[in-house]
Parts: sequence; C-alpha cells; structure tokens
Amino acid sequence: MKTRAVVLRGISTARPYSDTRPVEVEELELGAPREGEVLVRIAAASLCHSDLSVVNGDRVRPLPMALGHEAVGIVQETGPGVARVRPGDHVALVFVPSCGFCADCAAGRPALCAQAAAANGSGALLHGPSLLTDASGNPVHHQLGVSAFSEHAVLAQESVIPIPKDIPFTVASMFGCAVLTGAGAVINTATLRPGQSTVVYGLGGVGLSAVLGSRAAGAYPIIAVDPVQEKRDLAIQLGATHAYAPSAAIGAVRELTSGGAELAVEAVGSPKVMAECLTAVARGGKVVSVGLPAPGRVLDVPALAFAGEGKSLLGSYMGDAIPRRDIPRFLDLWRAGLMPVEQMHTDTLPLTGINAAMEELASGRAIRQVIDTSGMLNT
Repeated sequence: MKTRAVVLRGISTARPYSDTRPVEVEELELGAPREGEVLVRIAAASLCHSDLSVVNGDRVRPLPMALGHEAVGIVQETGPGVARVRPGDHVALVFVPSCGFCADCAAGRPALCAQAAAANGSGALLHGPSLLTDASGNPVHHQLGVSAFSEHAVLAQESVIPIPKDIPFTVASMFGCAVLTGAGAVINTATLRPGQSTVVYGLGGVGLSAVLGSRAAGAYPIIAVDPVQEKRDLAIQLGATHAYAPSAAIGAVRELTSGGAELAVEAVGSPKVMAECLTAVARGGKVVSVGLPAPGRVLDVPALAFAGEGKSLLGSYMGDAIPRRDIPRFLDLWRAGLMPVEQMHTDTLPLTGINAAMEELASGRAIRQVIDTSGMLNT
C-alpha cells in the first residue's frame, strides 16, 4: 500500500528548520505485515527531541529514514501469529520492541533488549528488514521500529500496547516515550518513595513527565529547573512545588532540602548538567540521567562523590519501563488526575507542518507538539 511519511535523507544542523526543510513528506510503498507484525493507522504522533537528535546527527542512524517514534493508532490488519491485538484495537506504540527471551528481557529490563537494540540500530523491524521503499524502489529505514510520522505503519506486535478506546489520541500519544521515560525514571529507576525530595533539570516533555511521576509518587519538595520561565510556570501547574532558573538552582535546592535533594533527574542530555545534578543531591543521593548527549561528549566529575559521599549516578533508558505493565497504570494515573499530560500539549499540526514543528522544538518554545498524521484528530 501507499503511505505518506516524513523522510530524512541527510543530516542537517542549518536552522531555522522551517526554512531549510531537512525533512520532507514523501509517498512511500509499505509492505504488508509479516508473521508477528501489525498494520496500524497512525492517529497522532508526538514530536520528541530524540527525533530532532536524528535530524542534527546527535543520534547516528542509517539514512534515508522515516521518522517518528511516539504515537498512538488503530490496528488495521494483523499478520500470521499475532495474538496480542486485533483489528480495531487502539494501541500506543513503543520504541523498544523487546523480544521477551533475551537475558535483559528475562531480568525484567525489556528496554535493554539486545535484539531490539540491533533492529533499531539498523533501521529494521524486529521480525525482518525494512518494509518501506521510496518512489525509486530504494529501501527507507524505520526509526526505532515505529516510523510514526506517517499515515500508516507496520510494526512488530511487540511494539504495540492495547489501550482503552476512550483515551483521547492526543493524550495517549505521549505515553509511549515522554511519560514512560520521565515518570519511569522516577518510579522505576529511582524507586522514589513518598516524602523524598526531588529536583528535575530540563523541562521538556520527559522532564515534565518526571515532575508528574514525582507528584504521583508523593515526593516533597519537587523542584523544577529550566532557563525558560514559561516551562517553569508549567512545571508548577503540573505539580512542582518550586521552580528556578539554572543560575539559582543549587542554592535553592540546598536551602529547601537542608543540604541536598535525595533525587535529581537530568533530562537535558548535557554532561555539565549531569555534574550539577551530582552537586545538587545530598550524601547518599541518586542522580538519574535520561537525557541523550551526543556520543562524543564526556562527563567529568569528582570521583570521590561515589565512594566518599555514597552518591549514585544511574542511567535510565525508556524509564526502565515494562510497557505492557506501565502504560496501563500510567493511564490510570491520568484518569485519576495525577498525570495531566494534556497540559504539555503545545500545538497540533498536519504532516506538512513537520519542519515548522521541529523549529519550535529546537527553539525551546514547544513542549509536546502532536502531528495529525492522517486527519483523524479532526473527526
């Protein structure tokens, strides 16, 4: 079948993206689902900074590539051997299609699945090579097994999680990456307990989801840090008890927590911010890093912070989530009013608005922009 999709053909750092147009909407040929795969009509796809990191080369991926990895849609067709979903099901898409059998999956850490990492790194799907070709018949790679900036996508059944049909598409579209990563970092990786103090650096979709996760876990105080005043104001609306610009953060954290926070979440992708997070936590405190720096960047921190002060620096990929468990329970928290992610929704745009949307994200003005991939949000 034919599908319109957003395709990146070459790395671009030239801005504004709204003028330089590093990606274009192309008509691609999409193969039918094979064994273990499903065809999904994409209803809404959120734009994440990880998408921008592929465009500017911070995340090296094979090109050309059909972009988009955070989305929700409706199952249209299933291939042989698919038992998890049926046509008509609403599904959230996840960007690590864990195999379920490797050592990490068996240990309850499917985000680190080796087979998924290999498939995602090569631009293939978990069950086989790319199913996308361009007008010249040349293959186009899948982004993280999803390629959601498209009218339709074929995915491994391990990449789709059934969700209730009454959840609005714009809400559900944020749960496959931003909420899993941010809230998961707090709840799964850090195992935050009620009453513990938290500071979150970086208030994009993932950082604000960490604020939401801290609120749901009963943390106090919840301190939000970002240079943009509007993002700090939004963090307060979402449950942060205090918010500061980076220049004032360390002093404020120490005063509010009597010396240092018990948890710091780094959601910027900056080694400098990681180091500041280690300074912001108390003796015995934890730093959880969810940001994705460019591969060549190096962290330089005092080595004595670890054995000498008992501090921990933990990496968290996809919030150490088990999507089949965590997406439904996080949606339940949304129903209870504890994760009002709709407040992060900045704008809704058509597929053709993707370059303007990337510029808004790169500028720091946008939180979560939703791409109406197939016109379903207007019906």
